[in-house]
Amino acid sequence: MLEFHPLADLFPLIEGREFDELVADVKAHGVLEPVVIHDDKILDGRNRYRAALAAGVIDETAPPDYGGWARPYGFQVYGWPEPSSPLAWVLAKNLHRRHLNESQRAMVAAKIARLERGRPRTQDKPAPEKPADLPVSKDASIKQADAADALHVSERSVRTARQVIESAAPEVVAAIERGELTVSAAVDLASLPLAQQQEAIRNADPAALYAVIKQERAKKQEDKKRRRAEREAELGRRQMAWPEKRYGVILADPEWKFVVWNEDSGSDRAASNHYPVSDTEALLKDRAAMIRAIAAPDSLLLVWATAPMTEHAYAFARACGFVPKTHFVGVKPHAGTGYIARNRHELLIYATRGDIPGPAMGEQYDSVFEFPVGVHSEKPDFAHQLAEAYFPNLPKIELNARDARPGWDAWGLEAPDQDDRGSLSGGESTAHQGAEVAAARYRAELERIGDQFGNLSMAEATTALRLGREAGVSPYAIAEDLGHPVGTVKTWLNRLGLTDLGRMKAINARAAAKWGAA
Repeated sequence: MLEFHPLADLFPLIEGREFDELVADVKAHGVLEPVVIHDDKILDGRNRYRAALAAGVIDETAPPDYGGWARPYGFQVYGWPEPSSPLAWVLAKNLHRRHLNESQRAMVAAKIARLERGRPRTQDKPAPEKPADLPVSKDASIKQADAADALHVSERSVRTARQVIESAAPEVVAAIERGELTVSAAVDLASLPLAQQQEAIRNADPAALYAVIKQERAKKQEDKKRRRAEREAELGRRQMAWPEKRYGVILADPEWKFVVWNEDSGSDRAASNHYPVSDTEALLKDRAAMIRAIAAPDSLLLVWATAPMTEHAYAFARACGFVPKTHFVGVKPHAGTGYIARNRHELLIYATRGDIPGPAMGEQYDSVFEFPVGVHSEKPDFAHQLAEAYFPNLPKIELNARDARPGWDAWGLEAPDQDDRGSLSGGESTAHQGAEVAAARYRAELERIGDQFGNLSMAEATTALRLGREAGVSPYAIAEDLGHPVGTVKTWLNRLGLTDLGRMKAINARAAAKWGAA
């Protein structure tokens, strides 16, 4: 009986009813397509050869009958040359002839790829045999990427198939090659002891088999979650034990200065009318230095950004020493202002530095979330919730915070006072007041100075200016309420440090003195 060429063995043999039908056809009509021989081995036609033996058409002791049921590889019947690569020829023949699913093609690719000798197995899993050397030197050096491309599968599928070949029971490998099992399912099955793998394949119907696989997959998933939680807790313990507090989670809502097309007509709804803003250069320099000084070596940075500031936000994260990994999209129920588009969304950049664990599989947040509309620039709790779910034990801080949140330190102009360990407010902010209270106080002040409408000095207008800004009233509306030109009101606000960078610069200076240069 002729041997099978290693290249022919890349593809599984046909069995069962399909083979029985081939035997009947060969018995009735003979071998219509010659069996191809290369290096005295069958390169193509193993199934036809086996069927011919079973049908009694040829004798297993007989040599190849060239010109009859066999022909040599190299020249076709009419003298045209074959492809120079036996591997390419075998692939072309079988992929054209067969309808293989993705897992079956991944197994073929894993076999033809250049594989290292598997590491010795422990317990009841034997060390895998070294894959057979391919007879043509250039074929023997095929890489996984090339093999994946040739079989039209992903490299990941090829790596998974290789893992299955090295660790799974032969019965599991055969089930994949027959198209009864996927390589992804086989990986989970292969984690069981060898005897259990064989038992599951032999005795289980498809539904029961996949129930075993699902159960094993769930066990592995829970184990991964447990190991991840232990790692996160240990990281939190280390960070909390440092003499000087460093943060494993930093949530930043930078006071972006958005450049409008026309400062006279386009800034009436700008952020600078609601709180002091900083240009990107200042944020990349001063604020980034501050974050580098307070960030733990292994930490997470979350950065809020509007659509026009996306590029700036990514640059800001990198300037802070973090690598952006992804972003989340918050979608508002209705459109706001905009120039090219009326924006309905904001971005939350997710950036890391050092060796901080990612979320466990199955625990990841959806990348899109609903964004309820609040007062100007107010952000939802999504970022806090995400950070608390992913990293419950790491010390956390929110920059430019407006409200206190348990478990978080807060810093910024509007941050509530904090007396707990590591507080960064340092007395820079006043007690945070609700918008309704601030608005009521502002209206009361306007009534008090009503008889001086349009005839106020800066000193006389100071209380109204401060209360108006606390209530989130724009400089244009304040100017109208006081009866003074907008330019005059803006000048007063700037001198009082209510719209320029004065207070931010003072805070940054104190932060630099407290933490030193990064």
